[in-house]
Amino acid sequence: MATRGGAEDDPGPVTVAPYGSWRSPITSFLVASGQVALRELMFSDGAVYWIEGRPAKQGRSVLVRRRSDGAIADVTPDGYSVHTRVHEYGGGSYAVNSGTVYFSNDADQRLYRQEPGAQPWPITPEPARPGALRYADGRVAPDGRSMVCVRERHQSAGEPVNELVVLPTDGSAPPRPIATGHDFFSTPRFSPDGRRLAWLSWDHPNMPWDGTELWTADIAPGGDLSDVRVVAGGPDESIFQPEWSPEGVLHFVSDRTGWWNLYRAGQLTPVLAMDAEFGSPQWGFGLSRYAFLGAGRIACSYTRDGVDHLGVIPQGGGSIAALDPSDVAFDRHYLVSDGSSNIWFIAGSPSQAPGVIGLDVSGGKPSALRRSTDETPERGYLSSPRTLDFNTEGSVTAHALFYPPASKDYRAPEGQRPPLIVIGHGGPTGATSSQLNLELQYWTSRGFAVVDVDYRGSTGYGTAYRRLLYGAWGIADVEDCINAALHLAERGEVDRERLIIRGRSAGGYTTLCALAFHDVFAAGASYYGIGDAEALAVDTHKFESRYCDRLIGPYPEARELYRSRSPVHFADQLSCPIILFQGLDDEVVPPAQAEAMADALRRKGLPFAYVPFEGERHGFRRVETVQRALDAELYFYSRVLGFDLPDQVAPVEIENL
Repeated sequence: MATRGGAEDDPGPVTVAPYGSWRSPITSFLVASGQVALRELMFSDGAVYWIEGRPAKQGRSVLVRRRSDGAIADVTPDGYSVHTRVHEYGGGSYAVNSGTVYFSNDADQRLYRQEPGAQPWPITPEPARPGALRYADGRVAPDGRSMVCVRERHQSAGEPVNELVVLPTDGSAPPRPIATGHDFFSTPRFSPDGRRLAWLSWDHPNMPWDGTELWTADIAPGGDLSDVRVVAGGPDESIFQPEWSPEGVLHFVSDRTGWWNLYRAGQLTPVLAMDAEFGSPQWGFGLSRYAFLGAGRIACSYTRDGVDHLGVIPQGGGSIAALDPSDVAFDRHYLVSDGSSNIWFIAGSPSQAPGVIGLDVSGGKPSALRRSTDETPERGYLSSPRTLDFNTEGSVTAHALFYPPASKDYRAPEGQRPPLIVIGHGGPTGATSSQLNLELQYWTSRGFAVVDVDYRGSTGYGTAYRRLLYGAWGIADVEDCINAALHLAERGEVDRERLIIRGRSAGGYTTLCALAFHDVFAAGASYYGIGDAEALAVDTHKFESRYCDRLIGPYPEARELYRSRSPVHFADQLSCPIILFQGLDDEVVPPAQAEAMADALRRKGLPFAYVPFEGERHGFRRVETVQRALDAELYFYSRVLGFDLPDQVAPVEIENL
C-alpha cells in the first residue's frame, strides 16, 4: 500500500544539480533486463507453478515449478514459450494435472503436453494457417482423461470465433466444441467430482467488466453437456472467477451491488458485503483473487479505496480477518492455496520488487519464493509514493499516487521545482499500483516528480467510478490527468512550466488527447497510443472491437463523435513536442495509428520523434527495445526542456527541432 515520504536520509556528500540532470544507478539496462514478469500462479499436487516473462530471453515466457521440498526449477525447456494470444492479451496459458503440464506454445499457438522429465509434444492439430487456432484457460477433468478450454478460431474472413472445446489429454482426437453461440467465453471450471462445469460468456458490445453470464451444466465423461442453464449475471452485471469449493458449492464474484463482492450460487446476499472490490477487469484469462482453505475458510485479496488488502473469510462469511503484512502492495490478479492453510500470491512494496510470496494463514510470516529481480536499488534512490485525492470536473474526487524526486546523491538548487511526469495508465479500465516499478524510479531518481493517476474509469473504487468514463473517454481521463498536475503545481510541489504527460496504449490516447485539445503540458510521450479513435473502432482485434461503443458511442452512428475525439485530426492545435513509440507487429493498436500521427506532426512542423520497433507487439518485451525507448525518451526531454544529461545516451532524431 502507498506510504508517505521520499528517499531515506544519507550522511554522504550531496551534489547540487538541476532536476532532471541527476545521475542514477537505475539505468535503462537495469529497467529493461532487471525485472522478470511474474504471473499466472497455480497450485497442483503439492507444487506451486508460475510463469516468468524474461526480457533477457527475448521476452520468452517460462513455466517454473516450486516443489514441496523447496526446489525451484524451470519446467518448459528451451525452444518453448508459454503464452497464448487468445484475445491478444492471453493469460490462462497452462494447466497442470498430477505433474503433467498442458500449455500453449507462443510460436504456433498449439497445445502441448509435457509429462514429468519428458519433452513437450503437441496434442492439438496444426492449423491451416500459423496461429489460426488458439487455446486458453484450460482445465483438466478430475479423472485426467479430458480437458476443457477456450478456443479462438481465426478465419480467413470475418471475426474470429470463440467457443469452449473439449479434447482428450493424450491428443488422440481433435478438440470438439461443446459451448458456442456467444462472442466470448472464459473460465471453464470442473466441480470436484467432475460431473458439473461452470463457465462465463459475454457478447458485444460488452467487455467482461460490463456484463457477463455465469453458466452451469452437467458434463458427461466424453464432454457432452446437459441441463445447461444461466445461474447469475446479465448484460449489466459483471461476474468474475466462478470457482467450486471442495464441497462442490459454486462461488463467484459479482458487482450487482455496485461492488465486486463474493457470492455462493443460489444466494442473493454476498458471503461478505463490503464497499470493496474482490474482482478485477478480465483483461486476461486465469485470474484468481480468492481461494479455498480448510475448515470452510476463504482466502482473498480485495481492493478498498484503491488500496489492496489480504484477508481470510471464516466459514459462513460475514466478516474478514486481515492478513496484511506492512508496506505491501498486492497483485490484483493471482492468489492460490493448497486447500489447507497455505496461500501464495504476488506482491511487492514501494521499495521491494514484486515476488511470489508464500504465507501460512495460521500465523506464519510471509516468505518470498522468487523475486522479479535481485538487483533492487538502495532505498536512498527510491521514491515512496503518497496517496493523492484531488477534485476534478463534476465535483468528483479522483485519485493518484505521487512520487517526489529522490536521490541520496543530489538535491536541486534552492527555489527550483521539479518537472512533473503525469502517467495515464492503460486499459483504460485499469489501475495504478504502488509496487516497486523500476521504470518509474528511473525518472524519480533523475530528479523528475511522477504522478500516476487513477482517473475516472479506473478499477478499485466501485462500479460507479468505473463507469464514469462511459461516453467520456478522451475527456474525463484527460481532465483528471490535467487536474492532478495542476493540483500539484498549485501546491508548489512541481514546476508548472515543465509538465509532461506519458502513457501506453489507452494511456497513450490520453496523452495525445491532452496535447491536442489542451495547452497544459510542455512535452509528451505516447507508447503505441491511439491517435485515431475511428480507426481503432474499425481496425483492431475482436476482444476490443466494440469497447468504444460504451467509452465513446456506437459506431458508425457516432462517427462524428469519434472524429472529434481523434487527436490525429487536430494536429494543428498541438503546441508542444511529442515522442511516439510503436511496435510494428502490434495487432491491438496497429502501426498505422502512430504513422498517421507522425505524418500530421510532420505537416504541422512541430518537433517530434517517431521510434518504431521491428518484431514488437502490443507491449514491449525485448531488453534492447525497452532500453532504447527509455533512453530515447530521456534524451527527447533533455532537448525540448533544455537540461543537460550527466551521461551520454544514444540520440534520437527529432524532426522540426
